[in-house]
Amino acid sequence: MGFLHSSPLPNPTHYHHRHHHHNHPSSSSTSAVPSDEDLKIRPGYSSYDSYIERQLNKTLNPKLRKIWTTRDWDRKIQVFSRFFQELKLRNLLSNSSKSLCIGARVGQEVEALRRVGVSDSIGIDLVPYPPLVLRGDFHNQPFNNETFDFEFSNVFDHALYPQKFVAEIERTLKPDGVCVLHVALSKRADKYSANDLYSVKPLVKLFQRSQLVRVRKVDGFGLDTEVVFRKKNMIQQS
Repeated sequence: MGFLHSSPLPNPTHYHHRHHHHNHPSSSSTSAVPSDEDLKIRPGYSSYDSYIERQLNKTLNPKLRKIWTTRDWDRKIQVFSRFFQELKLRNLLSNSSKSLCIGARVGQEVEALRRVGVSDSIGIDLVPYPPLVLRGDFHNQPFNNETFDFEFSNVFDHALYPQKFVAEIERTLKPDGVCVLHVALSKRADKYSANDLYSVKPLVKLFQRSQLVRVRKVDGFGLDTEVVFRKKNMIQQS
């Protein structure tokens, strides 16, 4: 897998990891989804561990991992690169943006960011894939507050606790930082999804510290809508 060696190994201290135990989000504190019919949590998880186990069933699937790192590799990097170039043209992303990809699996989107010039980019996933992807749970990001200028994710549908997923993005984004989500609105996501989203409205409610910048249709590996938020600075929040 020689294509990975072009990317330098991330220095964990560079991202100022929080040194804490990763407590499982408790249903009492994090499952308070806005009372909105447009966002529904899928039933069937008896515990947070059972949810994690199901997510790992997909992430650790050896056949899928081989596809992601071979046949899918260049094709997906090309598509992600086009998305990121367009965001750069809109001044939503720059070469100096410290960037995070959430739920990045083997890191195609991280590699795409680096190839379009955003060199300070890293991903997190339940399963690490060095040097592009560090181990991390998106319900409890292993980073300090206000670390990133830009965060991207196409796995919102995998969040069992959408409110915690979004709160962690807003916690780790710098003021005026940008979050880009690719979501599926017109069809149901895959069998590993933990929620179903039917409109952008629930996202606007969840991003309490951010402003909706734009919504547009995209064709992103089964996801049809790009939603962009910008975190408010302290003056705007007060």
